Amino acid sequence: MMIGEPVNIWLRNARVIDPSLERDFHSDLLILEGTIRECSPGISLGAEPANQVQSFDLRGKWVLPGLVDMHVHLREPGEEYKETIASGTRAAAAGGFAAVACMPNTKPVNDSAAVTTYILSRAKEEGSCFVFPVGAISRGLKGQDLAEFGELRKAGAVAVTDDGRPVMNSLMMRRALEYAGAFDLTVISHAEDLNLAHDGVMNEGPVSTMLGLRGIPRAAEEVMVARDLLLSEMTRGKLHIAHVSTAGSVRLIREAKSRGVPVTAETAPHYFTLTDDELMTFDTVFKVNPPLRRPDDVRAIKEGLADGTIDAIATDHAPHSVLEKDTEFDLAANGMIGLESAVPLLLDLVREGVLSPLQAVARVSLNPARILGIPFGTLTPGAPAHVTVIDPDSSYSLDCNSFQSKSRNCPFHGRRMQGQVLMTLVDGRMAFSRMSP
Repeated sequence: MMIGEPVNIWLRNARVIDPSLERDFHSDLLILEGTIRECSPGISLGAEPANQVQSFDLRGKWVLPGLVDMHVHLREPGEEYKETIASGTRAAAAGGFAAVACMPNTKPVNDSAAVTTYILSRAKEEGSCFVFPVGAISRGLKGQDLAEFGELRKAGAVAVTDDGRPVMNSLMMRRALEYAGAFDLTVISHAEDLNLAHDGVMNEGPVSTMLGLRGIPRAAEEVMVARDLLLSEMTRGKLHIAHVSTAGSVRLIREAKSRGVPVTAETAPHYFTLTDDELMTFDTVFKVNPPLRRPDDVRAIKEGLADGTIDAIATDHAPHSVLEKDTEFDLAANGMIGLESAVPLLLDLVREGVLSPLQAVARVSLNPARILGIPFGTLTPGAPAHVTVIDPDSSYSLDCNSFQSKSRNCPFHGRRMQGQVLMTLVDGRMAFSRMSP
């Protein structure tokens, strides 16, 4: 990664929140040569020369395991005018993320070892954080022939999905779950019935009726969630439901977990923050798939996060240029960027009492790391120093024009936010910082 050499850092007087150890306490954290050396109150440098260790007083600040976003679109290869691995990982580091998992709907599709290897090579050359490629379920995302999962896994893929397109053929989804099990891969489901969605552009309901826009019923998501849960139960294949947006989906996943189905799930900040009322302005920045839903869905998403039905929060960072967004609503592309706005929205859940700090941090660090099977989400001494420092009380107006991302399709531009990333360390390297010793 192109972010310099490991630094020696002494983080003092911080609130350390580590869900891997179920600890939320005031402590120091000492990082030497890229490794967490000690995490305890009142650390003494001992024989370490003080002038070789950067010291930061973090009273009132939080120190967390480096965050993990398990669902982003980096657009490279093929659409570098929207985002690149370099710009996307800079955005990730600025948002507190030490690792991201990138979706395969690139051009060409990541359905082969060659594309996976290319992504990893570019990330090694220009990345500001770790990049974990997710391979395609089907060749070309066409839903006709399975990709070579073994080849993808050997090249470095951590999961498989046809994200952006659902696997409409139930037999193919069954085979995917069976085949993925042989390589210990999780199958990530983009749950959408295209026949029910039927070219809709927003949630079906009172607002779509008022605006005269074609609606997508909640059942378009829910029937596919139900199908994939049944197939996971039958095959025992590991299933992950992406971008959960409806109350019905939460209910189905909760019930499936209660009977032992090997399923996990994620949602995105916009699904617990925004509703389809935002579309009254016809602003295409709010056009996303699955669409923004109703207030009762937002409540259900929060309840699912609180009780553990929804394991992870991922941004579904989807950069687009003005070419795709500044057009008629029906023709505009789906998607929002989210890497650099996620932390304050996550902290809103803590302030509302939906999640405890430990629970909130787990959903953006330990849990996604466990789902993907990657070594992140802990501040245990001896572990690589993937660390995020935030100021939970910093108040500011979000300005997407200052973002590291190449795209500006952020629905929270101009919104008053509370909570800001101050520093992101990746392997002990300073990937992002607003601070000086």
